[in-house]
Amino acid sequence: MKIRLIEEKDNQEVEKLIRDCLIEFGGNKPGCAWEDKDLGQFYQVYQPANKQYLVVIENGHVVGGCGIGPVQGVGGVCELQKMYCYKAIRGTGIAQQLLDQSLNFAKKYYQQCYLETFSNMIAANKFYLKNGFTALQQPLIQGPHYACDKWYIKDL
Repeated sequence: MKIRLIEEKDNQEVEKLIRDCLIEFGGNKPGCAWEDKDLGQFYQVYQPANKQYLVVIENGHVVGGCGIGPVQGVGGVCELQKMYCYKAIRGTGIAQQLLDQSLNFAKKYYQQCYLETFSNMIAANKFYLKNGFTALQQPLIQGPHYACDKWYIKDL
């Protein structure tokens, strides 16, 4: 497995990864990433200097991914976006590498990192806490992912 920046040829596989993982956790509904209009064009979305999307490649295919982008209207804060890995690679340590590389990138542009997720993603919630994220009582912003019920922030 290797981690690299997203390439245009990865767009369809990244969208499939995200949709497959959302289905697995019941996130194929309004108010979450399922409805994001840009799911199939991440290469284009993540081109600005203060944004990045990394993919995990195994046997030539995308098996994981993670993005960093600004939280609109909140200075100095980025969001950990669309961090998903297929079940087959969970527990291998690759998610830790993905998160570490993403947060190292984020430190260049931001002072804090925010994320939104679902409480039924139990392993993910434990992973974020283990990595120094602090649970919030409510979302930082009222954004399009109103179905998310867990929110975290971390100083970078």
